[in-house]
Amino acid sequence: MHSSSISGVRLGLNSLTFSLSLKILAFGTLLVPFHSINASKSSQYDSVVSDKQLTVVSVENSTTVFKDGAHLHGFGYDLARNYANSLNVKLVFKTVADNATALKWVSQGKANFAMTTANVGTIEQNKLTSFSATCGDISSLQTNGLNTNLNWVFKHADDPLTQTASGFICQGKNSGAIRQLASFYNQNVVKEESWNTIQRDLNQRMPIYKASFQKTAEKYDLDWHLLAAIGYQESYLKPNSISPTGVRGLMMLTNNTAKAMGVSNRNDPVQSIQGGAKYYDLMLSRYQHIPFPDRNWYALVAYNMGPGAVNQIQKRIKAQGKNPNNWVNFYAYLDRNKASNGRYRQAVQYVTRIRSYLEHIKTTPQLVNI
Repeated sequence: MHSSSISGVRLGLNSLTFSLSLKILAFGTLLVPFHSINASKSSQYDSVVSDKQLTVVSVENSTTVFKDGAHLHGFGYDLARNYANSLNVKLVFKTVADNATALKWVSQGKANFAMTTANVGTIEQNKLTSFSATCGDISSLQTNGLNTNLNWVFKHADDPLTQTASGFICQGKNSGAIRQLASFYNQNVVKEESWNTIQRDLNQRMPIYKASFQKTAEKYDLDWHLLAAIGYQESYLKPNSISPTGVRGLMMLTNNTAKAMGVSNRNDPVQSIQGGAKYYDLMLSRYQHIPFPDRNWYALVAYNMGPGAVNQIQKRIKAQGKNPNNWVNFYAYLDRNKASNGRYRQAVQYVTRIRSYLEHIKTTPQLVNI
């Protein structure tokens, strides 16, 4: 659907048969009700609601989704997850090799909608309809190194599922939630010129510690790539690292944390990896009420700042009338206050860099296959 035709899925729709009032839980704002949206007898919306399942298909890339062990994360994935949450249904997210396959799935009814970067002409040739995944706010993607051509593609423009999705996206744009989500998934958080050094470090050091990361990750049911990303952020995978505040080792543990985790020698890389993984797993358990992938981000901030600091921030967010267990809200609080609080600035850098390193490690064949 061209931008000029997006209005066809907004308010003021005719052929009225039912009333839908949708509260956007993920973004913490109330969407203007879609009163009496046209609902055909066999609409996608009816199927999604009755099956309590929304199936989305996409090509795996830096703008849509990354596979993080048993979990997924990414700008596009989180956006689709938030829409599914707003409908109170389960998200089933599928990845395919190319945009052509994704469009075919929508045409054949294998997916409720596709998230693609295919051009509008190709979409229309397949007799499908689409709209911008940011309601036309491409600057929020462009400034964060994300693909500005990201669209949501549906089979029918007049289906209530298409209409509520369009409203959801535009409400997210108006509230600033989409811009905040794009900021967290900033692909420019690590400068381009730094990647050569990072790649060299990983090529040299990852083979030495990969077995320890894998063995320890298996023990705690973690993704070893994530442990390696934490290790690189903490010490560049240097086991003799030490900070001015006294934290040391490959996973940069404090003396108290090391003792609590059963680590007798913080400079021993195997012990450090085991201690860091145990502590990270402990942080994950504190946020078990928060779904993945958000639980990972909360646990990482707690690993960096301490769970007490996370708890205080959550209380402030709650006092503002927002959901403290929603990552967009938590990240927005850190990002908004980082200029006046060095710990918040460090936490933002910490979690976004680890996310970036994780994505790099998982998508670089020579690292995965070392």
